[in-house]
Formats: sequence, structure tokens, C-alpha cells
Amino acid sequence: MQKKLLANLFIAIDAVFANKLRTLLTALGIIFGVAAVIAMLAIGNGAQQEILEQIKLVGVNNIVVKPIIEQTEENISEEGDVPDEKKKFSPGLTTKDVKSIQTTVPGISNISPEILLETHVIKNGIRRSAKLVGVQPSYFELSDFSLAEGVMFSEIQLESGAPVCIIGSSIASKFFPTENPLGKSIKVGPRWLKIIGVLKERFISESSISKLGIRDFNMDVYTPMQTMLIRYINRDLVTKGMLTQRGVSIRGGRGFFMISGSDDSEEEDETSANYHQLDKLVIQVGETEKLNATAEIISRLLERRHYGVVDFEIEIPELLLKQQQRTNDIFNYVLGAIAGISLLVGGIGIMNIMLASVLERIKEIGLRLSLGAKKTDIVNQFLFEAVMISVSGGLIGVMLGVGLAYMVSEFADIPTIVSATSIILSFGVAATVGLAFGIAPARKAASQDPITSLRYE
Repeated sequence: MQKKLLANLFIAIDAVFANKLRTLLTALGIIFGVAAVIAMLAIGNGAQQEILEQIKLVGVNNIVVKPIIEQTEENISEEGDVPDEKKKFSPGLTTKDVKSIQTTVPGISNISPEILLETHVIKNGIRRSAKLVGVQPSYFELSDFSLAEGVMFSEIQLESGAPVCIIGSSIASKFFPTENPLGKSIKVGPRWLKIIGVLKERFISESSISKLGIRDFNMDVYTPMQTMLIRYINRDLVTKGMLTQRGVSIRGGRGFFMISGSDDSEEEDETSANYHQLDKLVIQVGETEKLNATAEIISRLLERRHYGVVDFEIEIPELLLKQQQRTNDIFNYVLGAIAGISLLVGGIGIMNIMLASVLERIKEIGLRLSLGAKKTDIVNQFLFEAVMISVSGGLIGVMLGVGLAYMVSEFADIPTIVSATSIILSFGVAATVGLAFGIAPARKAASQDPITSLRYE
């Protein structure tokens, strides 16, 4: 039995190599179908991986509250619209809002306020622009940051506003290329801060930075929230830049009076209308199902605390990203279906060529049958030919698909991930297509009458 199968296989191989051009043209449908499946799935996997990385960057189950910055008088429209001086008073987004959310809203697992200051870093004559971020320890937990070396802020440093900081990996490599930065001091804006820790490097793609508005965390300097409020900027206080010529502070036209006792906000634009103490508030919810409900509660709470003024916006990045992932999945299904149709067309091409081959080789079939070959031998011969064409086309398609995925990643700057599953799936489908569409021609060949076949002209 095995000898017969081997003999039929060798006959099929001879027939395939005897018609190389026809075999190549027959296999083209399989080649392009397999290549399309692998390339499309690679693009889809790359997009999915990118979305998962973006979800990690923005955090899991996070609600982000951002202040809405009012226009200054310098930004009055060309039509001459004047800001409404009877605008309702709002204290803005402050640390008091943080405490209120913590004590009032259920289901919150963590909360992280941030104050962001555009500044510069100076060390040994080297100056670089950077961002100083006033944070609490919860920030590093929510952002999935970890220390490469050093320690986290202590309770005493957090409460007293000590002049300490934790720096990003890029800050460490630029300003301390040959020495350990721990224990050293670095000038951030007008103040000197002692370095107590260095964060591990965080790899962020340019697409994530542009799509999500995520900054390069490796170039940030982190200091305790209280340090930022005491030594740098506290927008909850009125500075001399907010005072009008009448000696009265009208914060955003709200009619709020306060005496300023600090000039420490020299890094801020004195004409800025940003009266919010916080620049960002990240709230982590324990259960994903409660994200929307919790966001609604937080919105109502803040609106009430801000006396009906909606000077904040709430985002749920994870839900937006998951919706984007769902859209990508649908897109991938469509592309996969199109690639699958290519395989189907390739299978039909194999069947058509094999049927034509039966007509061309009727005398050969009749001769084999007259010499004692059984119908199963003829069936096996033509099935072997069909499977060989589909398998060889599948192999070429796999190489072409992997090459296409690499080219897309290299030249189109689109992330691609070629998985073993996509290769096995496409190759298996190609082999199955060859077998399925080779059965009909094989049976037709075996059903030929030997005498009639020998007389066929």
C-alpha cells in the first residue's frame, strides 16, 4: 500500500515539474491569499498590541479630570467679544476636591492629583527644558512606574514640602552620565532639589505620544505635591500678577478677593487665567462596570462644589481605547474575510486547472488504467498534484506574507506582529483548499473508461 502511494506521489511530482509555468499560475491564488492573511493579521496584531500598550500608559479603570482653562483678555475674539465680568465664581480644581471625592464617592481604589509646571533643568552649565510634576506616591502606582534606584518620598518629605525630587531616566543620563545622581542636587527652575530616586526607563512610541497626548515621562522631574505648592506655584493663592491697577483681584472675572503673599510662581505667566490649583486628577475605579456611573457622580459632585460652573472635563481613556480596539477588530475581520476570499478563489483556480489537466491527460489516464492501475491510484495521483500545488503555494505565500509585514513595519511605520497562529492557520487553510478542490478533478479522472481514453484524440 505504501509503495503504491509513493509511486503515485512520484508520478504526481513528475507531472507538476513537467508543467512548471502552469503550476506557478495555478498556485498564484494560494500564494497571494496566504500572504494577504499573514500580512493582514500581522497588522491587526500590531494595532492591538499598540492599543494595549496605550491602555497601560493611561492606566486601567482610570477616570481623568482636567481643568478647562479660561481665555485671558489677550485672547478676546476678533469680533470684540468681551469676557462676562458677572461670571459665576468657581474655586477651580483644588486639593479640596480630591478630599471630597475620596470621602464621598464609593468604589474608588486610588486617586492621584498632579500639578504640572513647564520649566528647565540646569546642572554644570547644561540647561534643558523639562517638566516639573507635583505628585503624591499614588501617582507612581497608577502610572505603573517603578524606581531603578533610590527611594520613594517619605511621609515627612510629603508633609513638610521638602526640596527633594525623583528624576526620569533621560534626565539622569543627560545630567549625570558618569556619576550616580542619588544624593546630588539639581536646579529645577529657580529652586535646588535633592535627588532621592531615579525612575526606570519608560518606552513610549511616537504614535502614543501624538494620539494620547502623553509626554515623555523620561524627561520629567517629580517632586512632592506640597513641595510644588510651597516652593513653586499655588494657583489657589493670588499673586501680584493677578492684581489689577485698582489693587483688586478678579480671578477670571469671578470677583474673588485675596491678598497675595508669594512671588514664587515666577515660572507661570502672570497674565494666565488658569486659576485651577491642579492640572490633572486621575481617579482609579475598582470595577470596570462602574466607570461610567462613577464618572457621572464625580461630574455632579465637582459641578456642585464649583457652584454650577463646569470648568472641568472628564475623560475615560480606557473606554475610548477599547472602542478603538473594537473598531480595529471589525476592520481586521473584514480584511481577514477578503484574504479568505483570495484563498477561495485560489482553490477554485486549482480545481479549474486540474479539470483541464484531466482533459489533456486522458490518454495517460487510460494507459495507466489498462496497465492495471486502480481508480484509487488515479484519485491519489491527482489529489497529490492538487495538494502539492496548494502546499508549495502556501509556503511561498508564508514567506511573502512575512516579508510584506516586515516591509509595512519598516517603511510605513505601522507596527506589525507576525504570529505563529496566523502562519499555521493560513498554511493549513491552503492545504485544505488544495485537498477539497482536488477531489472533483481526481474523481473525474478515475471515472474515465480505459478503452475510450486510449482512443481519445
